[in-house]
Amino acid sequence: MPAAVRPGPEGALALLREAGARRYDGEDVSQAAHALQAAALAAEAGAPVALQLAALLHDLGHLLLPEGEAAVDRAHERAGAAWLSTWLRPEISEPVCLHVAAKRALARDRAYAEALSPASVRSLALQGGPFDDDALQAFLDGPHAQDALALRRWD
Repeated sequence: MPAAVRPGPEGALALLREAGARRYDGEDVSQAAHALQAAALAAEAGAPVALQLAALLHDLGHLLLPEGEAAVDRAHERAGAAWLSTWLRPEISEPVCLHVAAKRALARDRAYAEALSPASVRSLALQGGPFDDDALQAFLDGPHAQDALALRRWD
């Protein structure tokens, strides 16, 4: 974690402001712009404020972890959710934790998988690819799965 990260929700917003200019691997959007876009889509969909915040903060783990080789899956969703869960309710941190699992669930749908960006296709492969039937059912049976699916659609 970067040494300058302040604790709490204020630290999360400061991190987005200060480190959010980083670009995704191969994407033509900054981390901050991506976060704001996901949150705006959640707001437009009428999502509860907690889910709008989850959409805003879902990739915070990318900013908490040191920049490194793009081909390494560094479990950003778990890093971000663990950090957020110290200060924020599970309604916010759990969809963040589950948004990669949601991508794996949604990727079973051919149209969804074909719409992924090249960088997202690469990361999906590193994250284990689409779920098999058992993994999908276990995910869907868990708490916060529906919120994570919604978040991932805005992602």
